Amino acid sequence: ITSTLMGLGAYPGTDEKFLGMLGMHGTYEANLAMHECDVMICVGARFDDRITGRLDAFSPFSKKIHIDVDASSINKVVKVDVGIVGDCASVLGDMLEAWRALPSRPDKSNLDPWFQKIGAWKARDCLAYWPSGTIIKPQYAVQRLYEACKDRETYITTEVGQHQMWAAQYFKYDEPNRWMTSGGLGTMGYGLPAAIGTQLAHPNGLVIDIAGEASILMNMQEMSTAVQYRLPIKVFILNNEYMGMVRQWQELLHGSRYSQSYSESLPDFVKLAEAYGAKGMRCEKPGDLDGAIAEMLAYDGPVIFDCIVDKTENCFPMIPSGKAHNEMLLSDYLGETGVELGDVISEEGKMLV
Repeated sequence: ITSTLMGLGAYPGTDEKFLGMLGMHGTYEANLAMHECDVMICVGARFDDRITGRLDAFSPFSKKIHIDVDASSINKVVKVDVGIVGDCASVLGDMLEAWRALPSRPDKSNLDPWFQKIGAWKARDCLAYWPSGTIIKPQYAVQRLYEACKDRETYITTEVGQHQMWAAQYFKYDEPNRWMTSGGLGTMGYGLPAAIGTQLAHPNGLVIDIAGEASILMNMQEMSTAVQYRLPIKVFILNNEYMGMVRQWQELLHGSRYSQSYSESLPDFVKLAEAYGAKGMRCEKPGDLDGAIAEMLAYDGPVIFDCIVDKTENCFPMIPSGKAHNEMLLSDYLGETGVELGDVISEEGKMLV
């Protein structure tokens, strides 16, 4: 089982059968399972370009079953073998009844080689990154936040960018409707108002906006709403002083020729929080992170937490534009990005970004 970005939480993220998110920044095992499977059941997803990669190489060996409530979505992007129009809950129920009515049961041992192959892909540990004792890695920040929140009624919203992908990769969502993020045309500034609405809907829940320092400025004025209505939202900024995803693409696709992606004149987020009447915090060292997160969560009111992270960290795995699921770039921690990226990403692929 894998999930699109928007579907996280539909299936428990900590279950052993869950392979993580798929797509451009999906896991190695999820993308290769999609690429090599013989039957794919797509429940409600729309096969957008960030999921499929190169269409003519998308899951080339599989029979495809697509369930969607909207008839126009069937065969719109990916040609499928079986299209089923209907509400996924009732369709899945009908499918289970049909499965149980079969005269014989398949031999589960036939799946052993498939799960062994998936186990080998998982063993690559595609989300590994270089640790640091002196600078906070953004992945580490999300991992420590998750550990502090995993036993609480936690709702995560995000802005748009690298931090959004890290929140999808390293935070585990075991229940539906706990993950609010902007898909499609990624909307910077989404996370803060989404956190406000989520907190109003779940007054006893813990609501955290995992943000980037550029995105949060798009709707920063809404902190006054949070303070006025006494909404204890937590804005957890992964501050790398860049529009990180733009910088990453400029590095990988354009020979590190950076243009307008560095934020030279950021506000002091601690003082900005205090100006609104909220609590402001800053953390710069990995050793201080757990204590600072605990302090943030203990505060009964809105908080802006400025987490200063590695400025040059990239988000991997990554399927370059115009490539297929089995053509991922992995972190240099795994020793696999020694190739010239200009040779990996075609001119046609660059046009797709």
